[in-house]
Amino acid sequence: MKREEMMIACCSDLAGKVRGKAFPAQQFDKRLRRGVGWTPTNVQITCFDVLAESPFGSLGDLVLIPDAETKVSIETDDNAPPEQFVLGNIRYTDGRPWEFCTRSILQDALAKFEEVSGLTLFGAFEHEFQFRNMGDDEHGAFTLSGFRAEREFCEAVIAAMRQAGVSPDTILREFGANQYEVTMNPQKGVTVADHSVITREVVGTVAHALGRQPTFTPIRDPAGVGNGVHIHMSFLDKEGNPATWDGNCKHELSPVAAKFVAGILKYLDSIIAITAPSVVSYLRLTPHRWSAAFNNLGFRDREASVRICPVSDISDIAKASQFNFEFRAADATASPYLQLAALVYAGTQGIKENLPVPDATTEDLAALSSDELAAKGLVRLPQSLQEAIERFSANDIVKGWFPEGFADVYVKHKQREIKHVEGLSEQDACLAYERAY
Repeated sequence: MKREEMMIACCSDLAGKVRGKAFPAQQFDKRLRRGVGWTPTNVQITCFDVLAESPFGSLGDLVLIPDAETKVSIETDDNAPPEQFVLGNIRYTDGRPWEFCTRSILQDALAKFEEVSGLTLFGAFEHEFQFRNMGDDEHGAFTLSGFRAEREFCEAVIAAMRQAGVSPDTILREFGANQYEVTMNPQKGVTVADHSVITREVVGTVAHALGRQPTFTPIRDPAGVGNGVHIHMSFLDKEGNPATWDGNCKHELSPVAAKFVAGILKYLDSIIAITAPSVVSYLRLTPHRWSAAFNNLGFRDREASVRICPVSDISDIAKASQFNFEFRAADATASPYLQLAALVYAGTQGIKENLPVPDATTEDLAALSSDELAAKGLVRLPQSLQEAIERFSANDIVKGWFPEGFADVYVKHKQREIKHVEGLSEQDACLAYERAY
């Protein structure tokens, strides 16, 4: 039976799922102009493929316009056409950006940041995932034998990332059972999120070809190890020079970087509904899990929400170019576009408010009382998705960053997601998300 090459125009939606429509690959140039048809109510499809309450109903028409810079083509089998997809923006039929397009929201956040700071975001995502169908794990964390067991998979992922235009950094056997981590090299602006979306899909493509079932769920077992998303950020000036490090400043953060980090930490409890937006995210975001439970800055501390990353004095890369900070209160149940948008909006707000950089914590924050935390300017992050949504809904500044109507639609989306797993045990809820992601 003959097969024709198809291209899928895709978007990353409110659930962090990649959805789209396929068209004959030979129409690619035409589709760059005309796109593919899209439906407004699609925005309310939850990760469990049930519809949340929608303000659009059956009305309205949109177009999903591909961005040629994100075109991906991966050879998977000598006898089959390549897997091909392209990311894009959802627009009204007159070309205006649609208010609920996650990629457009990030582009707006980046434009506002550049306007306020004169800088460009430079960053990368790290993704942890586990195999669902591999049985008992007989290999130890970070072991050569653990890598050897999945060498074919790991090497195929790196090759596929290169084919997809993503610059790979590392891939490794992680701490959890059948857990691996893949990282990429930093990029500028919206490409940071583009490459995050592509990397997740590359893992899925390779896994499918090799009979693996990966899951990016935040946590498979309430008593087990979680899967996080770590978002590394730094800045470049107009000449392309690094602008994050200043050896004469507190924590070696440049003045603009310090204000940006302070903004993230100030508004973190109100944006975590976007960066860690599943019910089971909050099983992972607890003390002593090497994730994040407080809005704290850490100096090379993997329990901090924002961690100042180490630099190497023996590296061939200059210190200023190495220096970056990492956001750790995130997971793959979110769209990378929304995650990064929320962080950039918060950081930009910190610059506008001229916030001072906080002290880096060194003690066990879980041992402190709420009064002791408050005295240090710290709060315990929300301990459920419902609480996170309530804090988001109550913060008019945060809601004001996003397009009109976004907050209401987003909250309804998440409320429907909560309802879907309501009454399930923690273990059964974990299983539901494991299947979804």
